[in-house]
Amino acid sequence: MAKPTKNNKAVAEKIDRMKEYTLDEAIKVLKDAGKIRKFDETVEIAMNLNIDPRHADQNVRGMVSLPNGTGATVRVAVFARDAKADAAKAAGADIVGAEELVEEIKSGKIDFDRCIATPDMMAMVGQVAKILGPKGIMPNPKLGTVTPDVEKAVKDAKGGAIEFRAEKAGIIHAGVGKVSFDDAKLAENVKAFYQAIVKAKPSGAKGTYIGKVSITSSMGPGLKLATESLVG
Repeated sequence: MAKPTKNNKAVAEKIDRMKEYTLDEAIKVLKDAGKIRKFDETVEIAMNLNIDPRHADQNVRGMVSLPNGTGATVRVAVFARDAKADAAKAAGADIVGAEELVEEIKSGKIDFDRCIATPDMMAMVGQVAKILGPKGIMPNPKLGTVTPDVEKAVKDAKGGAIEFRAEKAGIIHAGVGKVSFDDAKLAENVKAFYQAIVKAKPSGAKGTYIGKVSITSSMGPGLKLATESLVG
């Protein structure tokens, strides 16, 4: 394990682990810490939900479009034919195919981050479900990735739409931007993600739905957030 640098120690010493930072305060801390890095760190949010995802009525999963994108390059593959394939290419899809795409995936070549399919292609996509499913990229109508409107789906994926899904412990993680983002745009993304999780409250969730919320960067400190600063 690499030893902490003097700069990292200096940053850590300024952090109050007991404090709940407002979103604006937390962004400032992460940006100050990011000045000592040599790359543009990803800003990540973690939310502890008081749910048990093993129960169907307590599962939290969906998509949210971040208003200012993620700052990451997303490669999109689309299963489509004919006019739909042309529409996907025009919208900016990186890979478009049918049988040949299935064979590539079977051979272990998965050179994409998001997978979209038209409804008529799902029987074919089913051949690689056991490969795409564990990677979290199997097309799903509930997430808008099985759709006849491939043009919109591709543009959404390229423009900042991200999937969220609660892990076994009821925790949701997501990248919501880059340290280099303008403060206001980063805050807008964080709030949009938080509100999406609030709206996705499952019917089986009892009591206080959202517990601890924290924000961090790739190599930065983890900061607890005051949830009231995430509203509005």
